[in-house]
Amino acid sequence: MITAQPRLVVSAPSSGHGKTAIAVGLLAALSGRGIPTAGFKVGPDHTDAAYLGLAAGRPGRNLDPRLVGAQRVAPLFAHGASGAQVTVIEGAMGLFDSLTGQPEVDGTASVAAALRAPVVLVVDVAAMGHSLAALVHGFRMFDEMVHLGGVILNRVASERHEQMLRSAMDDIGMPVLGALHRGDLPNVLPARSHGLVPVAHRTVEAGRAVRRLGEAVASALDMERLMALAASAPPIPGPLWTPAEAAGDVPFDQRPLIALAGGQGRPLHLRGDCRVAHRGRRRRRGRRSAARRGTPSGHARPCGRCGPS
Repeated sequence: MITAQPRLVVSAPSSGHGKTAIAVGLLAALSGRGIPTAGFKVGPDHTDAAYLGLAAGRPGRNLDPRLVGAQRVAPLFAHGASGAQVTVIEGAMGLFDSLTGQPEVDGTASVAAALRAPVVLVVDVAAMGHSLAALVHGFRMFDEMVHLGGVILNRVASERHEQMLRSAMDDIGMPVLGALHRGDLPNVLPARSHGLVPVAHRTVEAGRAVRRLGEAVASALDMERLMALAASAPPIPGPLWTPAEAAGDVPFDQRPLIALAGGQGRPLHLRGDCRVAHRGRRRRRGRRSAARRGTPSGHARPCGRCGPS
């Protein structure tokens, strides 16, 4: 039996509701209280995992059932959470979504069920009223193996709007664990195009972003109720994962060497075709320019910013 580990899954109805900022801020707020924490990201997103790790003060880890197999998710989680008093698992996309079209295999809900972890649903309520109750009730009833423990209201318009939304949640018996008004959650995380570089280099920008998110979350969320919800998670049955067990009886003369490609890249920047890299150029203009130069339209010559291809 794996020792009980207080844990929460932070998810949302879809991407764009603010779950990454809130998950990072929650870890930063808990760490600011001196509570040992650990951060996990569902799926192969190493960028979000890096910021979760920066907020927790220890490496962020990925929980990817597609990569390691569903049966290893709980043992790997227990191994990575060792020594932490609270762990936060950030979901990917929406709670019941999956990039592969198989949410029962690698979706956030399946990971939450495997870990028997309560879920906190972050909802962007900027344009919502009492319909929030129907949305949340649907998420709560969709999968009986997933325990939806509360909601966090993001981008609330006003005090009156917040009271309306809280009343809607009271009607269905769903706890509201915090409310952030418009502008309360700063958009400070470095652009995703920077990848892991800000975290790897411990840049001032990355550190300031994590600190500001922690301050925002600590002032707007009910931290005591969130910690109590995390502590309600039951023990996870199954064996612990250890590196020695995974290696088996194979002797190693030295530590394995793993190569990792790094460096500051330019996503979507094809040096031989400026129309892709610099979106300000219209497709028709590029074709005309290529035709005047006698160059095939699919291989326009680079501009001064790109240099030679």
